[in-house]
Amino acid sequence: MTDIASAPEAPKKTTLTVTIDGHAVEANPGELLIAAAERTGTYIPRFCWHPRMREVGMCRMCLIEVSGPRGMSLQPACMQPCAEGMVVDTKSEVVKKAQDGVLEFLLINHPLDCPVCDKGGECPLQDQTLTFGPGESRFVEEKRHFEKPIPISDLVLLDRERCILCDRCTRFSKEVSGDPLIHFINRGNATEVNTFPDDPYASYFSGNVVQICPVGALTAEPYRFVARPWDLDQVESTCTSCAVGCRVVVQSSGDEITRVQGVDSGPINWGWLCDKGRFDFQSISASDRLAQPMVRVAKGRAAVRTSWTEALGQVTDRLRTYQPSEIGFIGGARLTNEDQYAMVKFAKAVVKTDNVDAQLGDGLPAHAWLGLPSATINDACGASAVIVLGADIKEELPVLFLRLRDASEKRVPIIELSPTRTGLSPYTTSTLAYRPGEAAVVVRSLLSLIEGVDVERQVGGVEAVDLHIAAEALRVAVAGGRGNGRVVVIFGRPSLAETTDSVVEALGALNNGIPGVTFLPAMRRSNLRGALDMGLAPGMLPGRTSLADGASWFAKHWGAAPVSVGLDTHEMLLGAVGGGIKALVLVGADPLADFPDRALAQKALANVGYIVAIDTMPNSSNAFADVLLPAAGYGEKSGTTTNIEGRVSNVRAKVSAPGLARPDWMAFAEMASNLGEDFGFDSVEDITAEIAAVCPSHLGLTATVLNAPGNADGVLVPIPAASIESAVPTDAPTEASADTSPTAGADAPEKEATAPGALSVPPLVSFRPNAAAAVVPQPDSYSLRLVTSRTLYDHGTITQASPSLAKLAPGPHVRLNPGEVERHGLTHGSNVRLVSQTADVVLSVMADERVPRGAAFVPFNQHGPGAADLIDVATMGTEGVTKVRLESVTGG
Repeated sequence: MTDIASAPEAPKKTTLTVTIDGHAVEANPGELLIAAAERTGTYIPRFCWHPRMREVGMCRMCLIEVSGPRGMSLQPACMQPCAEGMVVDTKSEVVKKAQDGVLEFLLINHPLDCPVCDKGGECPLQDQTLTFGPGESRFVEEKRHFEKPIPISDLVLLDRERCILCDRCTRFSKEVSGDPLIHFINRGNATEVNTFPDDPYASYFSGNVVQICPVGALTAEPYRFVARPWDLDQVESTCTSCAVGCRVVVQSSGDEITRVQGVDSGPINWGWLCDKGRFDFQSISASDRLAQPMVRVAKGRAAVRTSWTEALGQVTDRLRTYQPSEIGFIGGARLTNEDQYAMVKFAKAVVKTDNVDAQLGDGLPAHAWLGLPSATINDACGASAVIVLGADIKEELPVLFLRLRDASEKRVPIIELSPTRTGLSPYTTSTLAYRPGEAAVVVRSLLSLIEGVDVERQVGGVEAVDLHIAAEALRVAVAGGRGNGRVVVIFGRPSLAETTDSVVEALGALNNGIPGVTFLPAMRRSNLRGALDMGLAPGMLPGRTSLADGASWFAKHWGAAPVSVGLDTHEMLLGAVGGGIKALVLVGADPLADFPDRALAQKALANVGYIVAIDTMPNSSNAFADVLLPAAGYGEKSGTTTNIEGRVSNVRAKVSAPGLARPDWMAFAEMASNLGEDFGFDSVEDITAEIAAVCPSHLGLTATVLNAPGNADGVLVPIPAASIESAVPTDAPTEASADTSPTAGADAPEKEATAPGALSVPPLVSFRPNAAAAVVPQPDSYSLRLVTSRTLYDHGTITQASPSLAKLAPGPHVRLNPGEVERHGLTHGSNVRLVSQTADVVLSVMADERVPRGAAFVPFNQHGPGAADLIDVATMGTEGVTKVRLESVTGG
């Protein structure tokens, strides 16, 4: 007989068994019946339930019979957790009668306007009435009639009589986006959804309520009466409006994109989109799209149309006349990875220049973006604590903001370091609003407190009590919070009016001071991580390897590589002014709008001898071009893109590019051919295959891997070494198979070649801390420190080419703390003159408590004079920040 005390403990059961319609199914503890049934193939009708929001059980459409102590009873499936041995019947006569009743009551006042309703053809109410509802209605009374539609925002229209009060839109606004601007009003039979009087539904995420509305009550102004679902064809793709990389479906009717919808991607966007990502597709069909190559015969002369052969011939003939060091390439972040690889191969292997930069002076050094231990969005949202060091996440990466807001609701502590309070600040454990330029000082003090070393009463403009709150949250997290002691730092460029030195120094301190910390880069450009991965930065080569480490590897694969580190955008613009740079190639770049120092950009473009621009739309910078080449844009070409996590995913063509516009890689391949180099690229797939064979960080990432089942959300690179051997094509170069496990970090051991003439895969780039401490600006009571970063809507080319979004840009203004407004004798809405060492700009004043005293916030790239006119990059480099004075404007 077995001794009970010594018998091994039975393993705990991690699932439970539920019987649904006579079939036993496995469910997870706590899983709702409606979700378990759908996962196992049984659809239970519903209106109010949504898998990404809390259940409310309002519509009662999901009533089913569930076993209980008194036998079978009707229960809402969306409110009933699974239990061991539970018996469920979703098709009984009792259930059928309940479904008939619910639908009959919903249709009492619902208008019969399906033929004109935008939801017709994809309407759950329509579908479920046909599937689960009564054959006819017993009600003959007159339907409700309201004014229709009424605009509740610039983007969303409301037809009140169609609303079935499912509570989806109101729950999304309150629970998900944090914009509780749409509510139930009135009582009983008069209940309806609406907004507050004179308070529109001004949310960055309003398009989501249109997508999740189960009827046609909420419709999108850009799509209303445009197409029918059965007219639409679609492809699954990736949004490139910012760097989050949300999964979407792009839908078209005929040869025109008509709608973009979110796809529920667990690692990324959960089905949500920001309104910019949802509606900026309108720019694709803008009337002023570039469609024909243009060549300027002489400076000051109008550009004339020409053929691609003539235009590229002129470009290559002209480039032959310059030394490699005299040519610079600016831009490339808007391209696909394949376009970027062709661009960098042309620049660094054919032209042989390292003057290549996808960051227009508004980012961080490439080694900071790529060299720190990496984290994913899910890592951040499940961490013990999150540190955010950067600009306003809600403005620059809106769907990441939604994920972080959800994490904060689940008690993940968030510590924010920013020169102003942001859209994320209401959801943080502590917001440390430091004086511009002093991020590193605050971070070092925070780390000292964690180690038990006290700090001064105030550090970098942050009160000691706030530092103590943040330090305690981090101390608990490091000791092993709910995320197993994992801390994730989300980092970016907090302000374009200060140098990067303080941020880089702060990152180094965090990397050294918090055990096991990982980093998620908050990049502001859509495919900037892909651009840096592909080598679009001075001193970098494709595959996240440095020029120093990878020159021999790429010289063998390409036949040539640059011999010295080149110039970044700032240095190239200085060179153009001074005569060292004689030709600039602008690839999807607008330095006059994007570079922080507009005066320098203006001088550079006016003085440089030759400009080639490849773009989709005309802009202020490519107006200077001697040759202007039309490029295919989003939805018009296929390839891949890389998000902030390093996740590579597909973007797919859906419509034709206008006129003679073509993908950028074709232009670079043809120019290389004109200069005697054959890239061998006949398709995008050829480029993808070469990237997978030669780029250290992308080894094995073939089209087959990307399109494999289970990889719809993309593939994180580098692929683990154990997976590469089976993923690398059999015809990959022998050098790639000599060592297929790229290493990260400068201290990685040198690899030995396994055969004569073979080369080891170069190591991935590692983070390099500042050699010297960053300049700490001295407090100055006479002037204010300028803070500037981007807002979601600005005067950018894509936004302004989208009619629905163009009007949403806030326009130029300066935000000041109410104390500063009073101290300078100003009023909200009055005009003030901001004076820096380089310019003076008149802006309207907005009193804003989120801006600390001693700072002035001006949104970047709005219409007219603004922050870029006030910044002098050279002066900022010596002082660490940009200082401005306030002067009254007569009559302002």
